[in-house]
Amino acid sequence: MTGEHSPPLPYIGMEVVIALASVLGNVMVVLAVKINRSLRDTTFYFVVSLALADIAVGALVIPLAITISTGLETHFYTCLMVACIMLVLTQSSILALLAIAIDRYLRVKIPLSYKRVVTPKRAGSAVIACWLVALIVGLTPMFGWNNLKNLQTNNSEEPNPVITCEFEEVISMEYMVYFNFFSWVLPPLVLMLVIYVEIFYMIHKQLNKKLNKAVSQADPSRYYGKELKLAKSLALVLFLFAISWLPLHILNCITLFCPSNQTNILIYVAILLSHGNSAVNPVIYAFRIKKFRTAFIKIWAQYVCCKKVNHLASKATRRRECPEKKMRRINDI
Repeated sequence: MTGEHSPPLPYIGMEVVIALASVLGNVMVVLAVKINRSLRDTTFYFVVSLALADIAVGALVIPLAITISTGLETHFYTCLMVACIMLVLTQSSILALLAIAIDRYLRVKIPLSYKRVVTPKRAGSAVIACWLVALIVGLTPMFGWNNLKNLQTNNSEEPNPVITCEFEEVISMEYMVYFNFFSWVLPPLVLMLVIYVEIFYMIHKQLNKKLNKAVSQADPSRYYGKELKLAKSLALVLFLFAISWLPLHILNCITLFCPSNQTNILIYVAILLSHGNSAVNPVIYAFRIKKFRTAFIKIWAQYVCCKKVNHLASKATRRRECPEKKMRRINDI
């Protein structure tokens, strides 16, 4: 470890703050889905998957990123595994966002048959599939597409040399740009953009109709109004993900196509942006989705302020709501 590899203290401080916010905020997201039955629909299977990836970023990736930013001396494959863990979690987030977009599209496109088509079992299978694909994409460098041959050419034929652990030292920029960015980051982002444009078009088209008997006898504006509000919130999650991760990928493209001495400050800012994205989603849910906001307040009161929740009142409320269940099912198709 040398002084030239030591990151600036403000960078380390901000990383620690982001890590704590990511873990605490996303744990609250998972707890909110657990305690609030109305949040346990198929969309929130993917929201929980995204939250779990963000928890791992705060608890695992950021501490590892701080460690390797200090110029830690380690074996090549140890450093490579650390880098691959970051790639797996990033890819799982992208695929979870894509699954959310497809789910919302189906809710608007086929409202009558949505619950028959998108069952909890199928949603669970989709979550597992997303993580499997993320593992394959993120762990690809472990199977040979890495910088080991370059290091062996420059130094020795040692199969697992000791190196200064840095991301660019072990991960091939050809892999990051051509395979990761051009194949598994950019296309899903473009596809999600198209999906959300189509979702907003369909919703506005339905809201502009004076009469829509296809959904139910209930007021269709209530159903599509709710869908529009949630779609805006999830589209905001996608937008923030894009602006948080694209700078880092753009720097990778510059490194590959126009090699130059990039200033460390740009790299640190790009890394902070990418890690900071893991902390912002709970904030969006809290401010834009009422059910999450209510659940967060309940969790804060019960687990942080140690206040007892009036379960009797909750049961009474549920009993009063029972006669309205049929109408709610109609509106929540």
